[in-house]
Amino acid sequence: MSVRVCSLQDLTPGEGLRIDSVTPPIAVFLTEDGQVHAIDDTCTHQEASLAAGWLEDCRVECPLHESTFSLLTGDVDQPPAKRGVRVHQVQVRGDDVLVELSQDAPNLPPGVTV
Repeated sequence: MSVRVCSLQDLTPGEGLRIDSVTPPIAVFLTEDGQVHAIDDTCTHQEASLAAGWLEDCRVECPLHESTFSLLTGDVDQPPAKRGVRVHQVQVRGDDVLVELSQDAPNLPPGVTV
């Protein structure tokens, strides 16, 4: 089941938007080429918002310790994070951004619970 998380107009190309209305929070990104992606917002290494990170191509860099995560797969390719984040399916209908949340268990950092 998809949930409306924001308007397309709420997104800025190259930046993330933290969505707290779901648990755990997710981050929605609009890439420079107009693609919308959604991943879990919390870095798996330590509690930091990936929406506040730096977006380049289809990767986001955690603002705390510079781990990078793929917006396409959730995979991490740079330490110190060792586990990836969940990727959520996104659909844009008109101005509405709809997200179908992953049913997989989230990879949360130590000490963080849902």
